[in-house]
Amino acid sequence: MYRIGQEEIDALARTLMSRDFFKINGSGQEVYRFEEEWKKEVGKSYALLMTSGFAALVTGLVGMGIGPGDEVIVPAYTYIATALAVLQTGAIPVIADTDETLTLSAEDCARKITARTKAVIPVHIQGFPSDLDGLGKVCAPRGIRILEDACQAAGGSYRGIPLGSVGDAGAYSFNYFKMLTAGEGGMLTTDDRTIYERALIYHDASAVAFFGSQLDGISEPLFGGTEFRVSDLTGAILREQLKRMPGIRSDLKRLQNRFRERLGEKFTIAPSHDPEGDCGTTLALRFETEDETRRLAAHTASRGIGLTVPIDTGKHVYTNWTQVMEKRGALHPLMDPYRMEANRGAQSDYTPDMCKTTLDLLSRTAYLAINPDWTERDEEAVADALLSF
Repeated sequence: MYRIGQEEIDALARTLMSRDFFKINGSGQEVYRFEEEWKKEVGKSYALLMTSGFAALVTGLVGMGIGPGDEVIVPAYTYIATALAVLQTGAIPVIADTDETLTLSAEDCARKITARTKAVIPVHIQGFPSDLDGLGKVCAPRGIRILEDACQAAGGSYRGIPLGSVGDAGAYSFNYFKMLTAGEGGMLTTDDRTIYERALIYHDASAVAFFGSQLDGISEPLFGGTEFRVSDLTGAILREQLKRMPGIRSDLKRLQNRFRERLGEKFTIAPSHDPEGDCGTTLALRFETEDETRRLAAHTASRGIGLTVPIDTGKHVYTNWTQVMEKRGALHPLMDPYRMEANRGAQSDYTPDMCKTTLDLLSRTAYLAINPDWTERDEEAVADALLSF
């Protein structure tokens, strides 16, 4: 979380005191208003606010018709939720290497495509844009859908287009660790009417037919789904958070650019598919060896400055995706995608060393997390700690 204050408190109080904060209401309609505001922010036709980024990913895949018998390519470096979302639909996650930016490699993605491949999920990890041009060239001729995982990338862009808005659909997260937060929350956006209608039904299957006019103009038949609906309390907070986003990102980018300039002569800055479009939350330094990376991290830690070596980030690294690597996709065996007859022969021969490029890059990278509220003194302390290495 970056910034929060009285405005969010006032919005919550207003919503609570209305005594009318179920999503379908005749008062503030905060969820609907935020969805409209987010559509304008990212330039999409449809938006659905829900409980989490995971919920948005699952709902997006369901909207695309993904299910048993299908493969979905995911990067080796992303939070485990990306892969688990694929399993939730009954499909098999296929793990591909990253490129030098630590986002999904278009080349390895192309190598992993089979007749079963129905979707690809590029992840804009740490707010760094994926190679959407390269992935588009791989996927479009084959009719493969792109679901952007922009859960760590709200506010970023690729070639001037908001991240999450380039592919067939985009998923965002608004949990505590994101640029905008309501503690928890997620959003699915798309221009595809079929994806939207299916997502609407799936994300609120038990209430969608019974409250308000949600089904007006919907042609997709109702089907069993889940319940990822949120209340107007979430919408009220996020409407105020959205107003803060331009200022947060401006301050992040200002500091990131200053660090890039100051540190660039001494350190190698990891490449980016769009340096100006990334969110500015992180500066990635790249080293020749893991030992050098860890020595820098230890050096800055001794000066009170924390750097992250991403190979150590637990469930963000595929080797630590226990449920996936051990192929336990569900509790009940008949619900487990890895045991489904439709998935027999799918690419699921996971090994710890199958994405060596990613593991090597993760071990030779150090992340500086940027705080938009750093003062000049803070900035100097961080720069001095790094430059004294």
